[in-house]
Amino acid sequence: MRVVILGAGIVGVQIASQLISEGKDVVIIEKDPDRAKYVSGRLDCIVVQDEGTGIASLKRAGISEATIFISVTSSDEVNMIACGLVSSEFNVPVKIARVRNLDYSRAKIFEKAFLGIDFIVNSEVETARQIANTIALGADSDVMLFENTELQLRNVVVNAASYFSNRTVKDIRQGIKEPFLMAGIVRGDEFIIPTGNTVVRVSDNIYLLATQKDFTRLFITAGRRQETIDRIAIVGGGRIGELACEYLIRTGRDITLIETNYERCKVLSDRFPDALVVNADISDESIFLEENIGDRDLMVTVTDNQELNMLACLYSKIMGVKRTIALVTNAGYLAIASRLDIDVAISPKNSTVDAIMKYIRRGKIKSLHSIFGGKAEVIEFLADEKSGIIGRRLKDLSFPENALILSVLRGERNILPNGDLVIVPGDMVIIISAKASISEIESFIQG
Repeated sequence: MRVVILGAGIVGVQIASQLISEGKDVVIIEKDPDRAKYVSGRLDCIVVQDEGTGIASLKRAGISEATIFISVTSSDEVNMIACGLVSSEFNVPVKIARVRNLDYSRAKIFEKAFLGIDFIVNSEVETARQIANTIALGADSDVMLFENTELQLRNVVVNAASYFSNRTVKDIRQGIKEPFLMAGIVRGDEFIIPTGNTVVRVSDNIYLLATQKDFTRLFITAGRRQETIDRIAIVGGGRIGELACEYLIRTGRDITLIETNYERCKVLSDRFPDALVVNADISDESIFLEENIGDRDLMVTVTDNQELNMLACLYSKIMGVKRTIALVTNAGYLAIASRLDIDVAISPKNSTVDAIMKYIRRGKIKSLHSIFGGKAEVIEFLADEKSGIIGRRLKDLSFPENALILSVLRGERNILPNGDLVIVPGDMVIIISAKASISEIESFIQG
């Protein structure tokens, strides 16, 4: 399979990296010569330095042999035009465009495959939806939800006082009565699929699979207290802040929206009469006292400045705010945020990548989540007669060591698998895998 990607920004590179690790033939088109040179030296793929909106440059990238074309440049217009050109001049089955302008993405024309675009993804909408879902579940960790099941995958950073600290996974399972599974551990730059003998260390970022009800007790054991989230401060009145406010205001929560631009404040005030819109700079610490920000249950920082987002969250905790969510655009900062006193770090780039990768792997796959900067994936899929895992005990499968079946939903019953479990057609299966094994996992899924 050949995939041509237009745009070598963070999203384009992360998608390319994941596809390359799966053995896909990837070609990237990037107009900026410095960026093209940088990416060429770091990814095992062809990089074409060109505009990407001309037939000649597309031919250089081998578009005629491509199965998928993905346009994720910083320009909505370029992305749409490029997809339209590919659709009209080449026989490429799938065309995907990132479109960030809400007026474009809400247009009826996209319901009719305008310009031949098969799938459109809007990062602001995906990010705001993720923020709202995270708040609905307590805003105390990242949250990954799955279809047709109450199971969730959530993370927690282990501190010295935690019950998990310096214990083996087997001992932890035996000491906690709630059913759960430790799906993965991020330790420094390493992603680990744990065994029963794996020792959990201080500062490990552990991913746990359980139901919402069981997470209440698990998080108390892990040293995280449950908090009521009624009063929320949103910092940043851009598109993501506006969409997040739109979602949250419907829940009846007390919303304070802080924005530096006065004209933007007037627009937001007219749109959200039930919210308190404040024209202020969050970097001015006096705003915390004047508006009693320390009394908020949650602060959500979604400005264009990720460093400010993180610092504002940290300072708000000092001032008494119970929970914080920070918008972080740099993948390297996500790991830093998880080690600081920031409860949830949300990446628009990851939200976009997840939406695109899920579409690429659509069919049997019902949901897909990238974690650890794309170095691992959590995949939920429907097993059928053709799937390579049907009819044999799990312990008899040649399953990759750095992959693990987390759960099987059979009818109304959630099954935490053991080696004797046999997958049957109709089972909904959740797998976690390091990216190096994704191609092998796909062969089990597709058969």
